[in-house]
Amino acid sequence: MDKIQKRIKELSDLLDYHSKKYYVDDNPEISDYDYDKMLRELEELENRYPQYLSPLSPTQRVGGKAADKFEPVVHEVVMESLQDAFSEDEVYDFDRRVSETISDYDYVVEHKIDGLSVSLEYKDGDFVRGSTRGDGNVGEDVTQNLKTIMTIPMHLSEKLPYLEVRGEVYISKENFRKINAEREELEEPTFANPRNAAAGSLRQLDPKIASRRKMDIFVFNIQQIEGREITTHLEGLRYLRKLGFKTILNNDTFPDIKAAFARVLEIGEERGNLSFDIDGAVIKVNDLNKRKILGSTAKFPRWAIAYKYPPEQKETRVSDIIVQVGRTGTVTPLAVLEPVHLAGTTVSRATLHNLDFIDEKDIRIGDIVVVQKAGDIIPEILEVKKENRIGTETVFRMPERCPICGAHVVREEGEAAYRCTGAACPAQIKRNIIHFVSRNAMDIDGLGPAIIQQLLERNLIKNAADLYYLKAEDIEILDKMGKKSAQNLINAIENSKQSQLSRLINALGIRFVGEKASKIIAKKMKTMDNLMESTMDELTAIDEIGCVMAESITDYFREPQNRALIEKLRMAGVNFTEETDEKTDTRFEGMTFVLTGTLDSFTRSEAAEIIENFGGKTSSSVSKKTTYVLAGKEAGSKLDKANLLGITVISEDEFKGMIS
Repeated sequence: MDKIQKRIKELSDLLDYHSKKYYVDDNPEISDYDYDKMLRELEELENRYPQYLSPLSPTQRVGGKAADKFEPVVHEVVMESLQDAFSEDEVYDFDRRVSETISDYDYVVEHKIDGLSVSLEYKDGDFVRGSTRGDGNVGEDVTQNLKTIMTIPMHLSEKLPYLEVRGEVYISKENFRKINAEREELEEPTFANPRNAAAGSLRQLDPKIASRRKMDIFVFNIQQIEGREITTHLEGLRYLRKLGFKTILNNDTFPDIKAAFARVLEIGEERGNLSFDIDGAVIKVNDLNKRKILGSTAKFPRWAIAYKYPPEQKETRVSDIIVQVGRTGTVTPLAVLEPVHLAGTTVSRATLHNLDFIDEKDIRIGDIVVVQKAGDIIPEILEVKKENRIGTETVFRMPERCPICGAHVVREEGEAAYRCTGAACPAQIKRNIIHFVSRNAMDIDGLGPAIIQQLLERNLIKNAADLYYLKAEDIEILDKMGKKSAQNLINAIENSKQSQLSRLINALGIRFVGEKASKIIAKKMKTMDNLMESTMDELTAIDEIGCVMAESITDYFREPQNRALIEKLRMAGVNFTEETDEKTDTRFEGMTFVLTGTLDSFTRSEAAEIIENFGGKTSSSVSKKTTYVLAGKEAGSKLDKANLLGITVISEDEFKGMIS
């Protein structure tokens, strides 16, 4: 083994060790900085000497190449599901059936993690494959996604010839909240509960997406093992812990069903304080040989049962209904409750989703209501005790103005949500600025969410226009910034002043007005002043601008705070005009192009811009109105549809000939 190969192995072993100390043992021995420094050294060595790169290297745990599909995996040992019990009587019936077959046995009791069951396989101590449970007999190969879970060891502390274990992949309550907050900021649908988030994350075709979700795992069973004899479940859990797996290690065994069920009830009382979501507790026979005697039915093992906790419900009073403004400007009603203890925590608020939800359940201020925690996390109102009304209850009405910034609150036709129309609303300002500086808007390179967050926290900016009044010394003081990087950012901000009007329109984030519409509007209006003073009739006269978009534009410029933002941009010297080439070439006028696949000489955005400059249109979907489909490499379903409809398909070379 040469010097480089030896150093790569040394770094890999060190990183694996410290990763286990951090993620599994919760007892880190080095700082994040030192860990990252070692990881960076390993990445550099592997890049220079790719012949020494191992698929199990710590550098490969952030997500590899995206898969086209998941390959099927046949489970040698069936991944059985558990029989559910919903009452104490059903638990005692289970014990009676066990006692009819075996004697002199004890039980173990475990948390039933509400996640996604997976199999992990190891050969000679190395992780070789991971798969979902599927239907119990056949699952899917999700090895690359499972590698991104830092609590799954890539190498075991002992080199067993073969080991297959079963675990439950989950997302912690804290990470679940963070994921939903990020999705809300990006205007993506939020997950209903941590289990849905875990399932959706584990089945991402791109491991990099899975990596960002920060999944975790508890391993709870040995499916197959070679090179070691295990006689009890508790012994197996202890051994799994020694090998490097994360388990919920409980050293207690219970001599009878009464003691076991008492532990089940204890776990039920604790669940509100757990960092992860559970939907029950599992009682298992401890002795593995006696499990074999008990065997399984066609559906379930006879040696285990899962007690499912009923959702805890309580009555309380709605003392008020207020509204909160989200990162996307959505105005959501919130019930203020008289505090009530529920699923381990004190609940004093519950989301009411939207006005339709309030009207449907007829929730009024002063009502007695029944509340529970959805998935034991999010408080919700189940029903109103209308028979308890005394006549003093009041009907809630949505405010006409935003409680944060005072801008008008509007409800678009066909939508359930109300939205604040204020571009400078503090509740949504971070998201607005992130969009303002993005690539398809003002394209300010180097100004990411982390820097924007620091600028806001230090009160250096309050809206997007304030970016143009920053100085290099303001940015130098931020984390991970220096004189050179600060000056580079100031230069990027200064350069963005020369952007075309279309980019500025898109950057403003006017609802329903995207990149394509911004170009159409800028080309017609020519200046920002013309756009600000435009009427509904003038806007709807523009091809492809409908009533909904036109109304959104006029509403936007009606708000004083939005006009103040525009004036501040003007004072900073931001360009307010759209420069057009007087020599117009309309060779594509009346034509609609659909772009699909990967192009060699252009990005799709660049090709679309060329088409639009020649008077043509681009569309995201193929229809009978499509003139040409420009197909690059790996063109997909759009190409198939074009062939089906008889639409003319052109190659990149043919397109180059058309624009030459």
